[in-house]
Amino acid sequence: MRSLLALLKLTRCCLHLLHGMWTILTKFSKATHEQRSQHVADWSKRFLELLGVAVRIQGQPLQKGPLMAVINHVSWLDILVMLAAQPVCFVSKSEVRHWPVIGWLATNVGTLYIERANRRDALRVVHQVAENLKAGQLIGIFPEGTTSDGKSLLPFHANLLQAAIASSSPVQPVALRFLEANGELSMSPVYIDDDTLLSSVWRMLRADPVTASLDFLPSMPTDGLDRRALAAQLQTLIYERLNSCEIM
Repeated sequence: MRSLLALLKLTRCCLHLLHGMWTILTKFSKATHEQRSQHVADWSKRFLELLGVAVRIQGQPLQKGPLMAVINHVSWLDILVMLAAQPVCFVSKSEVRHWPVIGWLATNVGTLYIERANRRDALRVVHQVAENLKAGQLIGIFPEGTTSDGKSLLPFHANLLQAAIASSSPVQPVALRFLEANGELSMSPVYIDDDTLLSSVWRMLRADPVTASLDFLPSMPTDGLDRRALAAQLQTLIYERLNSCEIM
């Protein structure tokens, strides 16, 4: 029965992916930035509903830039969860560009790609992000560079934070965790180690409903800061929030 329900979810999600493509092809060319952001938010919320993921928000997600949102990374679902709450333009690993359907959708909603192993490309992206921030955009980054298990954090890379410092843009730390109905951490959305995207998606389709809990901490100025010190400070703030005893 669980597998049959998962197949039904999968069918609905595939149809919703096609609906997202149709929306981009038919509505984006004439839409304002705000209208595009609303389309993306509505689409993301519906996709999460189809997967059985509820979004719970603590704190105040800022809706206008310039701002760099700094989020811990757990799952391929993280981007959808953030887009449902805040109209950010993400910096993502270049591999995402080649994911079937998802890559096309990500590219057409403005995702910026980085080849992490290429130092020259990292410098290019830092410059591009700084220009986007100066233009008043909201940018989202995952400073761990890859997904962790949702219980701990990997070291935060500081390179992209230089874009916020160079453009004198504030940063907002965001703590993300996925919770079971009883408030315990859920491992269903976690995407690490030997997981493939397909195996992770199938596990999520078969899973019980979960809640994505987003905690938006107060934004911080970056003027005159060292990027490594800023990365360490942000990591500490997010780690402490994730390990808070408070049940959200």
